[in-house]
Amino acid sequence: MNISHPGEVAALMTAACWTVTAISFEKAGKKIGSQPLNLIRLVLGFLFLSIFLWFYRGKPFPTDATAFAWSWLSLSGIVGFVIGDLLLFQAFVLIGSRISMLMMSLAPPLTAILARIIFGEMLTGKNLIGMFLTMLGISLVILRKEGSGKLSFSHPVKGILLAFGGALGQALGLILSKKGMGTYDAFASTQIRILSAIAGFSILFFITGQWPSVFRGLRNRGAMLQISLGSFFGPFLGVSLSLLALKYTAAGVAATLTSITPILIIAPAIVIFKERVSMIEVLGALVAIGGVAFQFL
Repeated sequence: MNISHPGEVAALMTAACWTVTAISFEKAGKKIGSQPLNLIRLVLGFLFLSIFLWFYRGKPFPTDATAFAWSWLSLSGIVGFVIGDLLLFQAFVLIGSRISMLMMSLAPPLTAILARIIFGEMLTGKNLIGMFLTMLGISLVILRKEGSGKLSFSHPVKGILLAFGGALGQALGLILSKKGMGTYDAFASTQIRILSAIAGFSILFFITGQWPSVFRGLRNRGAMLQISLGSFFGPFLGVSLSLLALKYTAAGVAATLTSITPILIIAPAIVIFKERVSMIEVLGALVAIGGVAFQFL
């Protein structure tokens, strides 16, 4: 069956996957902590990918990748998964998946800024207006006016900064992935990224003495169920679809369509976590995503 816009379809499917994985990982992270969660979900994601690639490509491991692909995709895995997701998952615990994913809508404009710095790509007036709208939308959600008229944050500042760090890591990881992947298979490219991230977390845990918390997390059945669900829709399906979107459409279009997660996650946040979402927060999310769309579409 031929799909007329495979890149765009893959990007929309990615946004749906991010919604499932964000909710699953928020629930698991509150049970076992964000750091054990990071490593366990990557190992599960790698297993899912290996089984899939065995049937899909006849090769369970990316042994046919070039040294160029290995180097850039490995670097992307360290930046995106280890650094970026380490910050994002801690933000899930502190401010929840809904606000964290809204902050992640900064990833597309950050991608544009980094592309300007690294590759010399020009920023247009349209880009700047879109960035302003995204910032405005996020501000409507995370800022509130006190009785004295002063503005303050409606959520913990530490959590907001952690989520911003996650967005920055994703943006840089996106650029590194596109450079390293080229025409190579998107799923195998994800496998390389995950392998490098597993190695990175393993070294980090040896240094910080986090391994006992990982083993405790493995014994938590409720958390493992959530991690398994999130790992299937995140490191396996979601990340692979995002690279597939990059392969078949422009990076800006892919980033725009995958960034609608803050809209998709509102209803589950109300139903599952019983969050009270105000109309101004819904409006802020719409404005933020509108700013992303304005930049690239």
